[in-house]
Amino acid sequence: MLHAPSKPCPDIQGSVLLLTICAAGIGGTFQFGYNLSIISAPTLPIQEFINETWQGQPLPDHLVLLVWSLIVSLYPLGGLFGALLAGPLAIILGRKKSLLVNNIFVVATATLFGFSHRPGSFEMVMLGRLPLGVSAGVSMNVQPMYLGESVPKELRGAVAMTSVTFTALGIVIGQVVGLRELLGDPQAWHLLLASCLVLGVLQLAFLPLLPESPRYLLIDCGDMEACLAALQRLRGTTEVAEELAELEEERIFCQGRRALRPWELFQDRGLWRQVTSLMVLGSALELCGTNSVYAYASSMFREAGIPEGKVQYAIVGTGSCELLAACISCAVIEMVGRRKLLIAGYGLMACCGSIFTVALCLQSSLPWMPYLAMFCVFALILSFGIGPAGVTGILAMELFDQKARPAASMVCGVLMWTMLFLVGLGFPFIMEGLCHFLYVPFLGVCVCGTICTGFFLPKTKGKTFLEISEELHRLNFPRQSQGPEWLGPEVIQATEL
Repeated sequence: MLHAPSKPCPDIQGSVLLLTICAAGIGGTFQFGYNLSIISAPTLPIQEFINETWQGQPLPDHLVLLVWSLIVSLYPLGGLFGALLAGPLAIILGRKKSLLVNNIFVVATATLFGFSHRPGSFEMVMLGRLPLGVSAGVSMNVQPMYLGESVPKELRGAVAMTSVTFTALGIVIGQVVGLRELLGDPQAWHLLLASCLVLGVLQLAFLPLLPESPRYLLIDCGDMEACLAALQRLRGTTEVAEELAELEEERIFCQGRRALRPWELFQDRGLWRQVTSLMVLGSALELCGTNSVYAYASSMFREAGIPEGKVQYAIVGTGSCELLAACISCAVIEMVGRRKLLIAGYGLMACCGSIFTVALCLQSSLPWMPYLAMFCVFALILSFGIGPAGVTGILAMELFDQKARPAASMVCGVLMWTMLFLVGLGFPFIMEGLCHFLYVPFLGVCVCGTICTGFFLPKTKGKTFLEISEELHRLNFPRQSQGPEWLGPEVIQATEL
């Protein structure tokens, strides 16, 4: 007896994919953006707490600033460790289990934060920032891996950009929760920091309902039956034979092959342009000065005449501005292209940063200068969100073939967290030492980002990975006789590090 073939169910497929994206994102880049923003609201209460609990006597202001810088910078330091841990963890436990187990760090962090106020221990606050960073480092690397292997190939690019949207959304929600009417009260700062537990609980509640990555199940585990079940759930249909055949072909081709190690990227002459672009643009992402703009935004709003009680709402406006920019970037990236968005983003940031510096210097001389500086704050955030924030994250995926992509992602993660650590540690002193000229060091970074994009980054819009690899090989070996013959990208097991 013949049965009619099962047809895809868009409602089921859409709901499972949406739940997959949200469940992975809520404990991934959303958690990252949330914890990045909530630390700014309780700055003064925590500094007072440090002063009150330091061996029974107050600390000099410069030592309080140093302790506070350490508290802020331990988060990216933990992220560095997490980035190194993410690859092996994803191989041993799988993508989904890695994200679930990763919430152990969130529980430990919330416990340290929540109970630090009662014994009067600022050391618990400092210690809690480290596992929180480890959690962010793991999830930010595993989340795109899990989603990229779970969604259909025609949605892979759009889903990759949701990481930026979740980060911006986390920043906005963190700013809202940090309002005085909610958890921004000076006496509730420990509860504000411990609220990251809610995001971990949400992920623990929904992520177990979703299947593991089909690609991991087949290629890494060799479990054809589990892979088939996962594909059918994610696609909402039993007609997955064509996609399963592609995975099986890749599994056979992966046998006996390995990925490049991170240090091997720097030894391969054929990857010179890719590695240079990744290093320069990855560093520029964290060194382009958006942290300085966020830090100086509150004072700019006060200078512009916004009442003290309303400044916190204006700060929420900056986060909303980045969220809007992230959504615009997701919508136009395939039409405009990566290079144009990066060049426009860094170029606009350099222009706005120059005007911002002039406005800071003249704000006491001309009454309308604070308004110009406030305008520059929003313009800088929009420029960052439309260009660098959205595009830089997908460079490792598009510029490297499968042989080099895992190592490139690892290098990019380590680079990002290292730069974030250095900025978090040194920015308070830069702000205090340079005063109105605090954005000048970042102007050079924006100019370098513009130049590097224009001269080194190839056009990737509308091109397959094969075409991108071929063009990069031609650019790395302008005279074919000086380089090896290009035989195409090598398809290998992408999770081996």
